[in-house]
Amino acid sequence: MAESSNSAGPAAQANPTTKPPNPVWRMLGMPNFRLRLPSRNWMIFLTITGSFTAALVYDRREKRHAQQKWCDLVAHLSRDTLPVEQTRRKVTVYLAAPPGDGLRVARDHFKEYVKPILVAAALDYQVVEGRRQGDIRAALAERTRKLRRHAGEPSTAADETPTTEDVIADARSRIGVTEEPGPKGDLVIGRHTWKEYIRGLHEGWLGPLDAPQPPAAPVEELTPETPSTTSPDGAPATEETPEKKTDATDEKKDEKPAKPAGPTPAYITPAEYSSRGLPPSLPSSLDGSVPVPFPHILGFLNTPIRMYRYLNQRVLADRVGREVAGIVLASQARPYADGSSTADSELAVGGGFDAGPSPVSSADGLSSGNYEQQSVLEEEEREWHKVVHKKDEADPEKERVWVNEVVLDPRIASRMQRYVLSYDEEERSRRIGQGSEYILGEERPAPVPFWKRMWIKYGYGEDEETLKRKPIIGNIDEDI
Repeated sequence: MAESSNSAGPAAQANPTTKPPNPVWRMLGMPNFRLRLPSRNWMIFLTITGSFTAALVYDRREKRHAQQKWCDLVAHLSRDTLPVEQTRRKVTVYLAAPPGDGLRVARDHFKEYVKPILVAAALDYQVVEGRRQGDIRAALAERTRKLRRHAGEPSTAADETPTTEDVIADARSRIGVTEEPGPKGDLVIGRHTWKEYIRGLHEGWLGPLDAPQPPAAPVEELTPETPSTTSPDGAPATEETPEKKTDATDEKKDEKPAKPAGPTPAYITPAEYSSRGLPPSLPSSLDGSVPVPFPHILGFLNTPIRMYRYLNQRVLADRVGREVAGIVLASQARPYADGSSTADSELAVGGGFDAGPSPVSSADGLSSGNYEQQSVLEEEEREWHKVVHKKDEADPEKERVWVNEVVLDPRIASRMQRYVLSYDEEERSRRIGQGSEYILGEERPAPVPFWKRMWIKYGYGEDEETLKRKPIIGNIDEDI
């Protein structure tokens, strides 16, 4: 035993297996840190978390660059000055809660992808929101009917209480404030909102200005089995006392008016489009519109799809930015394609098409998918929640605009147009993305180092552009 221990001593000293700890760590009471490979479980954990973090950081960086590219493309509009008596051009944004979810999701989509480009161009916008199915349809139809009434079309509808917008518009017209000359447009977010937009457009222009009268209730005739409410003397069989009548009247006064259960019923059905004449105030071409994609999928089993989209938001940001930049610049518009249109119609100018009535009959091909408006954002409809396709047993007559097919009248469909980017603007956006060009009429500033951006971001400094705009004020105390 002694010999074996003595023989192992020199071998252990010649090949030491442990490194003596650093005296500094020993004095601090810390263990001996040794460099070694992590275990198998740690390698799996670090690989998964590191890959996910790298994919997320890369996607958010590319998403920020894509949004900045489209913001720089339209930022030169914010530099243009307007006369004092003019207001900024306004774009209308139609926004509705997605099927099976709330309105907050749609608002977040607008704020994240659409709003930055509108703000970069200093463009005014008005958001029309719909919480339930049919709200956008009813709002757009009523807005169109109001335009027809202001154009002089006869209507027996009672004058409604003026809204805040009407009061502001009236005050501006009295002091001589006008809107900026230029085309307007509508931004429609999502396939479900687009379906309501089409229905509201047809209802507003082809429907009546006054609400249709409800069908009269059938009068029940008295039969021998029906008990009479009069006494043999001819007086009422039961008569309420004055105190009971007073109590009932007071209760009715205290009751608050019940809120409407849903949107205003439609004034016209799609089957009646072909039998309606065009109003005299209908323009030869309607304001341009742009459908904005809004992919939204629910369900636990769809988690892989949702995860993939969460890590690929740069693709959606680039797609939405292109559509929004097209309506912001509004330099080119084309008619929506029908069955006879070619692929070259993407670059056709909106003013060069015939906006008159289409020779296609309304009965042939309204639901056959010949019109581009019927297939816009159609891929989103396959991902809607199954609750949309179920009928409401409590209210079988409930409006189902999202499930029904998109029905178009050729006279309205031919007047619709879509804003697109021109070839020059596409090329300029590509150069901006590559870094060889900047905002129109400006030079790209020198890149700011990372440490300086962090220094400015956390409140310890100011960038050069802010310092240039900052007024220089002398020492007022010494002057006094």
